[in-house]
This record gives sequence, C-alpha cells and structure tokens, in this order.
Amino acid sequence: MWIVSILVLTQLVHGALCWGDDGHYAVCKIAQGYFEEETVVAVKKLLPESANGELAAVCSWPDEIKKLPQWRWTSALHFADTPDYKCNYEYSRDCPKDWCVTGAIFNYTNQLMSASEISQSIVRYNLTEALMFLSHYMGDIHQLLHEGFIGDLGGNKIKVHWYNQETNLHRVWDDMIIESALETYYNSSLPRMIQALQAKLKNGWSNDVPSWESCQLNQTACPNPYASESIDLACKYAYRNATAGTTLGDYYFVSRLPVVEKRLAQGGIRLAATLNRIYSTKSKLARA
Repeated sequence: MWIVSILVLTQLVHGALCWGDDGHYAVCKIAQGYFEEETVVAVKKLLPESANGELAAVCSWPDEIKKLPQWRWTSALHFADTPDYKCNYEYSRDCPKDWCVTGAIFNYTNQLMSASEISQSIVRYNLTEALMFLSHYMGDIHQLLHEGFIGDLGGNKIKVHWYNQETNLHRVWDDMIIESALETYYNSSLPRMIQALQAKLKNGWSNDVPSWESCQLNQTACPNPYASESIDLACKYAYRNATAGTTLGDYYFVSRLPVVEKRLAQGGIRLAATLNRIYSTKSKLARA
C-alpha cells in the first residue's frame, strides 16, 4: 500500500494546483510561514521528495485521490454536514462513528502525535499520508459548505449561475469566489493573493491571531469550534440570497469575498498551530 501511495502521489503532486486547489494551496502556504523551527524540520522529513520541501505542494492530494477505488473510503472525511436549517454543529450528531472531517482531524493529529511522543517505538502509521490528510482537512473545515446541510449535500444540489456560468453553490465557495478574486484583484496570480492575506495577518488581523491559534483545555487539535463557525457562517453568508436558479454576481462576490479570505487565513494559522503543538518544544512548554 505504501508503494502504491507513493506512486500515486508522485503522479499527482505536480498537477495539484486548481477549498479547490487554490484554496488548499493558500491555507498550507500561509501555515508554513507560522511554523516553529522544529516543525519546519519535522514536516520536511515527512514530505515526499517531489514536494521540494513545500507542504503547500501536496495539500490538494486528498482531493486528487478520493475517487480512486483504493481511496474511496476517504470521501466522507472531507465534510461534516448538518441537519437542514439547524445552523449549528454537534459532534455526536454530525460525525457518526467519528467519520467526518472533524473526526479525521482528531485521528490524523493523534497519528502524528503518537509517532512524535514515542519516537523509539515502531511507527504503525503512514505519517506522510497523515500529514497530507490533516493539512487538507484543516482547509476543508474552514470552507463554509463543508459543514453545509445534508439535504443539499453542502450546496452541491443547489444549481446557480456564477455570473453567466452555470454551476452549483458548493463550487462557488470551493473555487469560483477565489478564481474571480484572482482575476479581478490579483492579475490571476495566486502568490499575489497569498501575499495580500499574509499582509492582513500582520496588520488587520494581528490581534485575532492568538485566539485563532489557541485550543481550549490544552488540546492538540480542536476542530469542533471551526466546524461550528463554518455552519454559522454558511447560514449567514453562503446560503443567504442563493436559492436554486439564482444568478450570483457582483453583490454576492464583493460581500462574500472577505469571508473567504478570513477563512483561508484562519485555516492556515490553525494548521500551523496544530503542527507546532505536535512538533515544537516551545509550543509544548507554553501549554504545560
């Protein structure tokens, strides 16, 4: 299985740029800027050689492989849909048998933690895959409609037009808001958009970053509040004014883009904080 995984990864890693791919790349690129030194070293050791030391290069991998027969079991781990119109998230209700995005974040964090804490023991997990899954799912949980309603499959069943293009509401939030932002504001340059988000983190959001990084009760990972944020925001922004047959244009784009930008930034900060809690002595001492 390990050999098969590496072969699949080698084929896909260079094609992993179209969250959608841009969103996942942005989350992981932002995270890299907040890694402690020990985290940088640990992550680079786990990355496949083809990633060239860039976590962002492999953050779309779980999307690329989920439709392959040997990986179909991962499909349900990308979301945690809620009952229709509830607008709140409950782990016991929305993550049956831990089989959802929040459960996956707990699971892959624990896998990485177990190897980090008992380095002399035989590692029972594929830690490269654990790192890539955790990084991807941390992006997914910050995409509002990955915690959407069960009845419409997180907006996938809501057919809308994005300007003059027929699509569905989920894809608007996965790809199209980001793609329109790149085209409108960043000369179709994803690095420019990421630089703008990094600048906001240093300035406009700097006072919020410590609260984004923290986990209650000294937990290593705390995805449940992130899921709660997403479904709350989905009801306020994603679903609002976006019923089936609606044409979504300038107003929807301009008013929702700040939400998307903030969720990308939060995803990156929280991914970095989680990995720092796993690997960084400094972070571990701060929590002690």
